[in-house]
Amino acid sequence: MKSTDIRITDVRLDYEHYDYRTVMKFGGVPVDKATILNVHLDVVSREGHPGRGFGSMPLSNIWAFPSKQLSYDQTLGAMTKLAERFESIVKEFSDFGHPVDLGVRLEHQFVAAATALSTELELAEPIPKLAALVTGSPFDAAIHDAFGKLHGLSCYKTYGPDWMSHDVSHYLGDGYQGDWISDFVSETPKPTMPLYHLVGALDPLDDGELDQPTGDGLPDTLPQWIGHNGLTHMKIKLNGDDVQWDLERVIKVDRIAAECQVKRGVEQWFYSLDFNERCPNVEYLIEVLERIKEKSPAGFDRIQYVEQPTARDLKAHPDNKMHRAAELKPVVIDESLTDLETLLLAHEMGYTGAALKACKGQSQSLLMAVAIKKLNMFLCVQDLTCPGASLIHSAGLAAHIPGVAAIESNSRQYCPVANHGWDSRFSGIFDVKNGSMKTACLDGPGLGAVE
Repeated sequence: MKSTDIRITDVRLDYEHYDYRTVMKFGGVPVDKATILNVHLDVVSREGHPGRGFGSMPLSNIWAFPSKQLSYDQTLGAMTKLAERFESIVKEFSDFGHPVDLGVRLEHQFVAAATALSTELELAEPIPKLAALVTGSPFDAAIHDAFGKLHGLSCYKTYGPDWMSHDVSHYLGDGYQGDWISDFVSETPKPTMPLYHLVGALDPLDDGELDQPTGDGLPDTLPQWIGHNGLTHMKIKLNGDDVQWDLERVIKVDRIAAECQVKRGVEQWFYSLDFNERCPNVEYLIEVLERIKEKSPAGFDRIQYVEQPTARDLKAHPDNKMHRAAELKPVVIDESLTDLETLLLAHEMGYTGAALKACKGQSQSLLMAVAIKKLNMFLCVQDLTCPGASLIHSAGLAAHIPGVAAIESNSRQYCPVANHGWDSRFSGIFDVKNGSMKTACLDGPGLGAVE
């Protein structure tokens, strides 16, 4: 029990809705709009000092609640109803504690509420745990934000024994005795970090693929984006159901990138490959990687890692072991990672890396960062086309965790209108130059974002 502990006294929600400037393809499904959940939260310390926090996250139901039986509006509607249920839970929650304590306790209640709501709504498919985490993440972010702002500190300076009553073993088990979150995160952000630019499966790579320019002043093709932001890192979305298409896509991206980088005098750049869990099996992934290596050895060498190649439900697909594929490149779980159990199962199945996402909660992300580091796995932080405050949150996570190679920022490509206002206050995050963000600004009170 610490005198610095806080209790929630009130919470309020609001939503923002935006259309994308261009269509983004996720998991075979085109996405052209976003709903942002904002959470405003009041707290008080044990000593009676008040504070206020803010959290924000796109609900991204296509990613968090994929369904062949429910429509986009039905899954989004379920998640917004879930947010209202979470609001009621938080208003009735009276515990004092550190934000990680409160976040972990609330997560259990949130997941149970999602199960109950699925039954009440008689949904054809239950709300997944991942959707509950995404919906709950702005609540958790607001708690951490309020704690830091109340004490006048960046959240990342409050994860050690001076502020927390428990080490990591309290949350993850005896194997973590003596470990504190502060041992695995940095109090100060890296001053700059490379940006991973998304090359979507529907994005025109060159003028020959460009049917209709947007005409909004932003780039339309890959060469234009490389020149506009000085890109050095590119995340290539692949379909996972056509080896030849995936192969040709990577080869063409590499050819275009090479041409642009030679003109710019850049000698080193990188790719990641994202199949969005659509590969039917690990043999498909191995074939794609081996054929890339055969056709373009230099392009193959530029691949840093492969993201979530096969189905997210690891227990339901025990044959999708990644040991052989991981001998070629690090293979990272993303959608699969919802708790320590899934992380340990993935590690057992041969995955050699894991992706943290702010949309799964600040508390869980920090605890999983510790577990991932202890397992000596490759670590990255990924985006959810996060705009505004949610991008600041995501970038802050990446900038404060040692070993994370780069930051993703897809909203600047697909939903820049949602960044208006934030881009002037945090220009280093939203104005990408020489392929990098200036992340030194991510040291403000709380999570660094201001309402």
